[in-house]
Amino acid sequence: MRHDPAQTRRRIIDAGLDLFYSASIADVGVDQIAATAGVTKKTLYYHFPSKDVLVTACYEARADATLGRYRAWAGSDGSAVERLERVFAGVRGYVDSPRFFGCGFMRAASELASKQDHPACGVIARYKHAFEAWLAEMLAADGYADPARLARQVIVLLDGCLAHVMFHRDPSYAEDAARAARRLLDGAERVPAH
Repeated sequence: MRHDPAQTRRRIIDAGLDLFYSASIADVGVDQIAATAGVTKKTLYYHFPSKDVLVTACYEARADATLGRYRAWAGSDGSAVERLERVFAGVRGYVDSPRFFGCGFMRAASELASKQDHPACGVIARYKHAFEAWLAEMLAADGYADPARLARQVIVLLDGCLAHVMFHRDPSYAEDAARAARRLLDGAERVPAH
């Protein structure tokens, strides 16, 4: 029976993602990842020559999936305010899951804070920039005059919300963050219609 290398690689990444998110990067070893993925350590190292390479691949995979989840929550119809309210509602629903351990990117960035040369730090930074750019694009399409600045303010609200719901396990922080985002956008300057 032949094994598909792409499927094997995906199983290893999925195992790493799950373990790093439910525990931490430092606490999870390659033996545990290999066992969870159902591969040998030799096979794991064939696909990923080091744990750092695997960690980086895991967060690259998480970036696409996470941004996709937020885009799905926002939808493509309605005003920016309505779309952001759906984002915060999505966060609120996600917090109720027993599998919610906070924002995986913020947790990884905290864990790697003393290792800024770790390649996963670049992946995390690119993800956060891509998320902010998506917000700015949404706000620009809705006629806001300074969408980049507003996107930065919204992401600060969102990240603060994610931190507090992780600490307190209280989804009402998502509701309060949604109200703050609405007030922020209601008071923001719009581009005059021609």
